[in-house]
Amino acid sequence: MLHSEGPLLTIDVGERTATETNIDDVLETLVGGRAVATALAHDRIPFDADPFGPENRAYLSTGPLQQSRMSFTGRMNMTGLSPLTDGLVSTNAGGYLSRNFVGTGISVLELVGESNELIAIHVTDEGVEFEAVPELEGATVPETSDYMTDTHDLGPDNCIAIGPAGENRVRFASVMTFDSRAFGRGGLGAVLGSKNVKCVTFEGDSEPSVDIPNPPEMDVHREAAQSDDLMRRQGTTGTTEFINDNFSLPTRYFQEHGFEHVADIGGSAVEEKKYKKGACSACAYACKLPTRDEETGVETEGPEFETVYAFGSSQGVGDIVDVMRANELCDSLGMDTISAGVTVAAYLASEDEFGNAELAQEVTEKIAHRDGIGDTLAEGVDRVHGELGVDNYTVKGMEFAAHDGRVLHGQGLSYAVANRGADHMYAGMLSLEYSGELDPEGTLGKAETLVKEENASAFRDTGIVCAFGSDYLTDERLETLFDADYDDLLEVGARTVRLERHFNNRRGFDRNDDELPYEIPDLEDAVTEYYAARGWNDDGTVPQTAIDPVMPSAD
Repeated sequence: MLHSEGPLLTIDVGERTATETNIDDVLETLVGGRAVATALAHDRIPFDADPFGPENRAYLSTGPLQQSRMSFTGRMNMTGLSPLTDGLVSTNAGGYLSRNFVGTGISVLELVGESNELIAIHVTDEGVEFEAVPELEGATVPETSDYMTDTHDLGPDNCIAIGPAGENRVRFASVMTFDSRAFGRGGLGAVLGSKNVKCVTFEGDSEPSVDIPNPPEMDVHREAAQSDDLMRRQGTTGTTEFINDNFSLPTRYFQEHGFEHVADIGGSAVEEKKYKKGACSACAYACKLPTRDEETGVETEGPEFETVYAFGSSQGVGDIVDVMRANELCDSLGMDTISAGVTVAAYLASEDEFGNAELAQEVTEKIAHRDGIGDTLAEGVDRVHGELGVDNYTVKGMEFAAHDGRVLHGQGLSYAVANRGADHMYAGMLSLEYSGELDPEGTLGKAETLVKEENASAFRDTGIVCAFGSDYLTDERLETLFDADYDDLLEVGARTVRLERHFNNRRGFDRNDDELPYEIPDLEDAVTEYYAARGWNDDGTVPQTAIDPVMPSAD
């Protein structure tokens, strides 16, 4: 089976040490990306770790396809113990980092410990250097990138960085790369902040040799370049009005199912502000959205659909420029736009201030600096909904994505059982229900489909393949690329989900956490069906006999 190559590089930021470990056996079994990072996290993070403690570990990993020049492969995975959900979380980001990371010759970076001062770490194919950067305290993500460019001639495509939100341990702080691409969900930016790591740079020419089959490598690239998909013009916002008119676009903190100003924040409104093409590394699909408003001077990359929902309909804000401004603010400060936008929406609900974009922006900035009410909201909806007097629209502590489980019942089931919580990328049920391939009504009988979709998503994040490339990277092409039967690839995904669940079980998660803040038909019975399809216990735990340690635990 095709897999990543290169050692695990463990950096103890407190001890200022860097150690390489051969993990060939792990890579040969689990390919790379999310699967390998999850296995390492499961075996090396103590089950009772504090997410903000030095014993937590953050993993940055690549897959074998990042050594190709194929479209849809400009992405990387990040994994760690989440300060938002208190369980394992994996998130991935695009941009231009992956090829620079691969050039260092490693397959996985592991960060552990806690520095006594704010530092930058420089990883090259010749070694690791540590740099104290007190002058970057409180710096935004672009300011950090500018510093690295000025002092080390390394651009944002060489960096991962956190903004003030990460330094201040906002529980949904993101890790940013290329200034505008986010390892967004779950608060891993706060984990780096707790370790006093402001940024990590990557540079080198020691790329290992991985033989990528061609075809289909160049076939995929050519088809991506020739595509006329709406997404190439409008990104994910192209479906905004369709979802609003035919299903549900959560509005005013889930009080309503549709937004009367959707046309002013949807795909056409975004496309009108797009001023050039944008892409990720080696990708000819170019679906990114560099946008600019000439009148106000607001410029950003995006917003994508989830940000349009979080800072638009969810807050009752109907001006795309306001959403663009919020998107840029979150990128600059280093925050997940979904959790930040929904948390601000909860605050607006508590103050009866829906539609007040100026207040929303002010509060967003306060969150990043934990200033005043921002200190409360930085904890996320799950921890502060009682104080605000609003309903707790989260699962496992994670704020909901836009795709409404109250209407898409299979997606609702997915939110309930997902190890990551209310995240739309954990499984592809929403796509099946939007398209009519799966009836949106009801939950019973959908467990087998959900299991397959979760496994496929986990492998996608392992390869690593962009979710938007699914029409091009078909099951048959994945078999050719990875030199394996598709069922074997799905088993890698299944093992990943199983390890996540077992880790969370050891932290106290069980069936009681697989629930929703609203009612959908037959949820309890559907959850039971899901456990049976997974071969798990009725209480939502994984049998110990199903877990095989991948490598010895870290000392």
